[in-house]
Parts: sequence; structure tokens; C-alpha cells
Amino acid sequence: MQIKINDVLRAYIEPLTESEYQALERSILTEGCRDALVLWEDVLVDGHNRYQICQQHGIPFKVTENTSFRSMEDVKLWMIDNNLGRRSISDYQRGVLALRKKEIMTARALELAAEAAAEDARIAPEEGDAPKKPAAMPLASREDIARAARLSSATIGQIEKIQKTATPELVEAVRAGTISINAAATVASLPEEVQLAAVAGGKKELQKAAKEVRELRAAARPAKEPKEGKAAPEVDYSDMPTDVRELRAENMALREKNAALLEEITVLQRRISELASA
Repeated sequence: MQIKINDVLRAYIEPLTESEYQALERSILTEGCRDALVLWEDVLVDGHNRYQICQQHGIPFKVTENTSFRSMEDVKLWMIDNNLGRRSISDYQRGVLALRKKEIMTARALELAAEAAAEDARIAPEEGDAPKKPAAMPLASREDIARAARLSSATIGQIEKIQKTATPELVEAVRAGTISINAAATVASLPEEVQLAAVAGGKKELQKAAKEVRELRAAARPAKEPKEGKAAPEVDYSDMPTDVRELRAENMALREKNAALLEEITVLQRRISELASA
């Protein structure tokens, strides 16, 4: 059988790092290809790295065909679930796969719901019959996605933000483990050129950028107002000592200054990035 390679399927799952690929190659050279490659008819679904290594070194391998696939979406869902069941993938990869599953399941549910509605309209249901429900239900909430990925909903939210606003360089830093998901989501809120400068500076620069953003947000955050029913009593400060009144005035001035600095620092970071790339 001539095995075919589909470029979309080959790139659908995060590729192995160089060290992971080398470890797999050493294992196959020592023990042979223990796991069978999975095919959809003659298209390779699972085992692209094993196939490449076996071809390169002339090592025999086994294949098995999954006959349950009916479409490319079926194949992708199987690939996602198969990889979510592995312990070796990172939390970031786990979250990305779960979000991809959400997209496929949501699209499938909408399609099935439209088909069910058309069928209900064509054949009027008998009295008391309930309308048909779609056979596939989407991952409706962030909590559903988090459960599928075995992550917290907060982590899923951070991964969504990274996917939407992070530069490819910052995403690669997360994948490589140079920066945590939490810190990367924070850095992703910065302008693109600032993100690039932080990535170029390495792990310490990325951590520094994330810390600065958090500090600026904390400084700009308004003071919490008292809860309803527990309003703070009005206080007459006219009898307060002069030095205390002056401290209060200085505190208010500093709050206003911090809010203004939030924009100034972002501008400075942009200029530093421009100078570094010049």
C-alpha cells in the first residue's frame, strides 16, 4: 500500500521539539516501531514522525485502518482526543486542542440543528412529540472546554487571549516553555513591537515585561468602593492635622500620576523596541 501524506493533517497537531524527535528516533532504532500507524483509507492520520524515521532508516512498521471515519472532521476529532489522552503534551498544547475541538463540535451542532429544523418543518410532528435534538452537542462554555483539556477555565481564557493577540514569536516562547501561559497572556496585551523586543531579550526580559504590566494595572486600578448597606461614614477632615492632610493630598496626586504613567511607559517601550530594531 502506498501511504499518502495530507499536509493539513500532518500540521494539525503541534510538532515534536527537536529533543523529542531525537528521543523517538533513538527508541525506534533500539526497539523498532512498536505502535502501528493509523490510516484513513490510504491517508496517514497518526504516526507521521514514526513513518518518517522508519522510512529514513529502513525499519519495518505495521499499519491499521480506522474504518469509523466519515469525514475530515471525524479524523480531526479523533486526532484531538487521541492527543488529549497523552500525558506528554504541555498545558498550552492541551488547551489549543480543546479549543479546536470546540470549533468543530460547534460547527457540527449548528449543521445538525439546521437539518433537524428542516426535517421538523417538512414533517409536522404529532401532538406531544418533542422536536429532534442534534446528535452532537458543542462544548458550550469555557468550563466545558476546560474539562475536556483537564485545565482550569482561567487557563483556557489565557490561552484564548494568546491565540488572539500574541505574536508568533511569543506563541513559540510559550510552546518552548520559555514563558508561562499566565505571563504570556499578560505580555500579549502589549503592542506587537514590545512583544517582539521582550521575546528577543529572553526569559528574564519576558518576565520583566509581564511584571511591569501587572504593576501598571494595579496602580491604575481604582480603589474599591464600600459594599451597599455598609457605606463608610462621612468624616470631617477639617480638624485633621496639617501633615495628615498633606499626605492625603500627595496620595491623590500620586494616583493621578500613576494613571498617566501607564500610557507614557507603553510609549517608551515602543520607542525602545524601535531603537533596538534599528
